[in-house]
Amino acid sequence: MSENLQERKDVIKVQQLSDAISERYLAYAMSTIVSRSLPDVRDGLKPVHRRILYGMRQLKLDPKSGYKKCARVVGDVMGKYHPHGDASIYDAMVRLAQNFSVRYPLVMGQGNFGNIDGDSAAAMRYTEAKLSDAALAIMDGLDEDSVDFMDTYSGEEQEPVVMPALFPNLLLNGANGIAVGMATNIPPHNVLEVCDAIVALIKKPDMSVADLVEYIKAPDFPTGGIINQSKQSIIDAYESGRGNFRVRARWEREDLSYGNYQIVIREIPYGVQKSKLIERIADLMEQGKLPSVGDIRDESTEEIRVVIEPKSRVMDAKLIMAQLYSLTELEVKFALNMNVLDKNCVPRVMSLKEVLEAYIEHQVNVLTRRTDFRLRNIAHRLEILEGYLIAYLNLDRVVHIIREYDDAKSRLMEEFKLSDLQAESILNMKLRSLRKLEEMQIRTEADNLKKEQAELNLLISDDEHKRRRVIEQVKNMRAVFAKDKKLSARLTEVNEVVEDVVVPVDAFIVKEPITIILSSKGWIKSVKNHVDLKSGFTFKDGDSLDVAIHAYTNDKILFAMDNGQFFTLDANRIPSGRGYGDPVRLMIDIPVDAKLVRMFVAMPDEYLLLATKFGYGFRVKVQDCIAQTKGGKQIMNVSDGDKLVKVFYISKGDDLVAVVGDNRKLLIFDLEELPIFTRGKGVILQKYKEPKTFLSDVKTFVGANGLGWQNGARNFKVEDVRMWEGKRASVGHMPPDGFPKSNKFSKE
Repeated sequence: MSENLQERKDVIKVQQLSDAISERYLAYAMSTIVSRSLPDVRDGLKPVHRRILYGMRQLKLDPKSGYKKCARVVGDVMGKYHPHGDASIYDAMVRLAQNFSVRYPLVMGQGNFGNIDGDSAAAMRYTEAKLSDAALAIMDGLDEDSVDFMDTYSGEEQEPVVMPALFPNLLLNGANGIAVGMATNIPPHNVLEVCDAIVALIKKPDMSVADLVEYIKAPDFPTGGIINQSKQSIIDAYESGRGNFRVRARWEREDLSYGNYQIVIREIPYGVQKSKLIERIADLMEQGKLPSVGDIRDESTEEIRVVIEPKSRVMDAKLIMAQLYSLTELEVKFALNMNVLDKNCVPRVMSLKEVLEAYIEHQVNVLTRRTDFRLRNIAHRLEILEGYLIAYLNLDRVVHIIREYDDAKSRLMEEFKLSDLQAESILNMKLRSLRKLEEMQIRTEADNLKKEQAELNLLISDDEHKRRRVIEQVKNMRAVFAKDKKLSARLTEVNEVVEDVVVPVDAFIVKEPITIILSSKGWIKSVKNHVDLKSGFTFKDGDSLDVAIHAYTNDKILFAMDNGQFFTLDANRIPSGRGYGDPVRLMIDIPVDAKLVRMFVAMPDEYLLLATKFGYGFRVKVQDCIAQTKGGKQIMNVSDGDKLVKVFYISKGDDLVAVVGDNRKLLIFDLEELPIFTRGKGVILQKYKEPKTFLSDVKTFVGANGLGWQNGARNFKVEDVRMWEGKRASVGHMPPDGFPKSNKFSKE
C-alpha cells in the first residue's frame, strides 16, 4: 500500500494555481476562436457550417435529389463530425436556409424554417433540407484532392480542413460570431460585384481598396434597406476592416382620399426582427414619445408591409420618419469587423483587399492541386491504355498465357515488359472488350488524354496561366448567378449623400392658443384659447392667481427664479382642463426657498436684461436660458443677500438703459455698455454710496423717443434725457418732476 502511494507521489506535478488556470484558459480560448467562432478566410465557413455541408454531401442531398429530414442530417453530423449538441447544429443549419439571414442560402429548406418576425423554426423532425447550388459550388472539387482532409474527433471518418470554395462565401454571405476576447461581424455582399472585383484584382494586383470599392459599392443585405454612407467612410471601413454602415428602412408615402396619407415600410434593416420593431414603436406611442404617429399595423404577407398612420395629414412624412429613425431600429448601425482566420489559422482583422487576395491565393492552390490530381489520373489511365494496346497487338499470345499458365500475371509482365497495373488491368478485361472497335477507341482516348496532359502540364508550370484559369472560373460562376435576377440584383441601395433631417422638438405639436395660469401656491394649468388674464379663474380655497400669460401649445415657458436659476417647461405638457392643474414643482425641480421673478414665453432669438437687488446686471440671449432638464440652468450668479429682481425682454431699437435706486437717483447709459453673457454675476449698473441702498427698477428705451413712466393713472415723459446720462456704474441724478415715489417706471 505504501509503495503504491509513493509511486503516485512521484508522478504528481506541482504547479501554481494561476499558471494552471492561465494555461487551461488559453487552451479553451484558442479552441473557441479556431474551432467555433471565427470563419476561415478561404471558404468563409465556421467548422459547424463546414461539417453540415459535408455531411449533407455525404448523404447525397444535392439540389436535384429529394429532401431528407433535418433530424437525419443533424444526427449524421453530430455522430460523425461535430461533437456538440444537436440544437447548435440545427440552429446553424436553419440559418443557412433563411433567405433573410444569408444573402445566398446554402441549404434549401422545406417546412417551417422561421421568419423575419423572430419566430423559431419547427423541430428538426418536421423539417426537411437539401443543398443549394451555391453549396455545391463551395464543395466543387472535394473528390479531386483539392484540399486537405483530417481525422474526425472519433478517428473513424475524415473531414475537409477547408472547402475548395469557388463560391466566395465569406463576402457573399458574411459571418458573425463572438469568441474569447474577439469577435467578427462581416456583412453579405452582391455576387456580381464581388466576382467583378476578384477578376479586376487578378488582372491588376496593385489595386487599392478605393479602386475595389468602385466594384463592391457596399454591403448588400438580404433584407434590402438603404445604406446612408459617404463613399469615403465606406473606403475607410474596408481599408481598416472595421467601421460602421448606417442602414435605414425603405419606405414610401401612399396617398389616400381627402388629402390623407399613410407611410408604408417595405424593407427593414438587416438583423432587425419585424415583430419587435412594431412592439417598440407601439410602446413609444403609449409613452407619448411619438406624438406624430396615430396608429401602426402589420399588413405583411411574404413581403414586408408595415403601415404607419400619422396623427394629422398636415404632418410632414419625412419628419415623422426622421423621428422614427432616431428612436427605433428603423435605422441601425452595422458594425463591420472583418476578423477571420488566415490560411495558418491565425485570427486577424483583414482589409477588403486582403480578404480578396486570400481568396485568390486559395483558388490558385485549389486549381494547382486539382490539376495535379487530374495529371495523376491521366498518367494512371495512359498506363492502363498502353497495356491494353500491347494486349491487342498480341491478343492470341495473351489469351494463350491466360489459359495455360497458373501464374498468368507474372508471365505477362515478364514476356511483354508490363507493369503490375497493366497486367492486372489486362486480366480484368471483359471478353466483350476484345473487339477491333475497342482498339480504335483506346487509341482515340489515349490521344485525347495526351493532349489534355500537355495542356495541364503547361497550366501547372505557368502561374499567369493559373490566374487566367481562375478568372475564367469566376466569370463562369458569375454567368450562372446572373441568370437568376432575384439572386443577382442588388437589394440594398447605397445613398452616398447623407441627408439628416433635423426634427424640431415642436414639429409634431399642433399650434393652438392657450392661456397658462400659475397660482400663488404653485399650481399650474392651461385653458384653451387666449382668455382674459384678470378674472374667470378658479383656485383651491386659500389660493389665488399669481400670474397668467397667453401662449401657444408649441411654446416653451421660462420660469426665472430669484436665485438666478431658469427653468423650462413645454407648454403642451402643462395640464389642461377645468381642474386646478398640477404642482409646478412636480414638473421642474425648483428649490424650496426660490421665488418666482417672472414666467414668460421663450423667444429664442431675443435678448433679456437681468438685474439683481445689489445693482448687478447683463444681457443674455433667451436661447441660452432654455434648460433641457428638470434641474434648470443657473444663469445669474447671486452672492449672499443678493437676488434676481428684474427680468424683461429688450425691445427692438432700444439703445439706452435707465436705472433708478431706492436712494432716488436716476442713471441713463448706453445699452452697448451692458455686456452679453451666457452666465455670470454681471457688471455694476448703478453705484450706491449710501449703505443699504438697492436697485429699485430698470428699463430700456429708445433715446430719440425720450424716457416715459407711469405715476398713478397719468403717463409722464421727458424728451431730453441728457441731464441723467452718464457712464455705467455712475451715481446718477435726482429724477425729473413727476417721477413716482415708488421709484418704479411702471405699475407692477
